[in-house]
Amino acid sequence: MTILREILEHNQHFVENQEYEEFKTDKFPDKRMVIISCMDTRLVELLPKAMDIRNGDVKIIKTAGAVVSHPFGSVMRSIIVAIYELHAEEVFIIGHHDCGMASVNVESLLEKVTDRNISKETISIIENSGFNIRNWLRGFDDVSESVKNSVDIVRNHPLIPNDVYVHGLVISPTTGKLDLVVDGYEIKKS
Repeated sequence: MTILREILEHNQHFVENQEYEEFKTDKFPDKRMVIISCMDTRLVELLPKAMDIRNGDVKIIKTAGAVVSHPFGSVMRSIIVAIYELHAEEVFIIGHHDCGMASVNVESLLEKVTDRNISKETISIIENSGFNIRNWLRGFDDVSESVKNSVDIVRNHPLIPNDVYVHGLVISPTTGKLDLVVDGYEIKKS
């Protein structure tokens, strides 16, 4: 049986048995916060438990490395929608120790791309369009510095109001311990 078929079979039983009832909530985050977190599989259940978050409490945006890499990218758009349309009042950027983005080798990654039958010509077309694919794919050396950088991008964004607090933390993917990197209550928007 394929993964898709397993999921659909499980889903049929889930719906028939009304297991969804315990998850009912509305679209507005009860704790009025949005979290930008890494997509690491170790954080799927650990991060919410470590922060005492339940279904309906927060908006969670997952991205590689918990990085806000562009002030006008989709992550930033999601944060802005969470603030203005869904009433979020605080933003938490949460990176984690032992993050795969800290060890990304761009040249090796691009080799894997071509090994999967994406032509070097396609990569060249992207590069020749003026887009820096290597910069876009690169990771970071220090997770705390990466979190600080993402906090700065969000906090200093022209569409983020002064009354929204932006915090930065790093979580242990083993224990769930949170280390404070930026206390948004102590920093005013520039």
